[in-house]
Amino acid sequence: MAAASGRTGRPPLTEERRAEIRLEIARAALDLFVAQGVAATTGEQIGRAVGISARTVWRYFPTKESCVRPLLTAGAGLVAETLRQWRPGQPLDEAFDFERRAAEDDRLLAAPAHATVGALVRLTRTEPGLRAVWLQTYDEAEPAFARALAERAGLPADDLRPAIQAAMFNAALRAAVEHHAWHAADDTRTDAATARADLARALRTALTTAAAGLS
Repeated sequence: MAAASGRTGRPPLTEERRAEIRLEIARAALDLFVAQGVAATTGEQIGRAVGISARTVWRYFPTKESCVRPLLTAGAGLVAETLRQWRPGQPLDEAFDFERRAAEDDRLLAAPAHATVGALVRLTRTEPGLRAVWLQTYDEAEPAFARALAERAGLPADDLRPAIQAAMFNAALRAAVEHHAWHAADDTRTDAATARADLARALRTALTTAAAGLS
């Protein structure tokens, strides 16, 4: 008798589960980078920390430095969404209201709120591979910001003005996160809630400064 046909084995992973695995890998890689440095960290160690093989790690990320990208890109979508919904005449700090939005949607401050992401940003000063990933995340976010600003203003997607505005907002956001991370340094006295509030203030200051333009 012929064997019954049909495929057996594990069902394919859902997109939600794949995103969870990417985030688990990112957190494990980050903890290892902070604890022992990038050069001393291997794909095998990252996989072991998550309970998967190094081969699986490389299915999700091309390099060990790129493993941290999910932590760095967590809030970009929400920022673009907020820019799109920013009403004409509405103060920017009201539109972003970082503390309230963070409470409603953890994407906004999720990455910097992680216990060692500030240390990761500080590592970008001395680790060229991490610096490249850090800058690339902002480079990739900028077109989404430009599209959101163009949509808000009713301008064509290829208009130069929203592209320039997006570049200003993008640079302001990066400067705020770096300023927060580098000035927070290793102050272990600061609890998570205070760190989130400090970061929210830095982000608000950065965006309102960018919105005000140059006098």
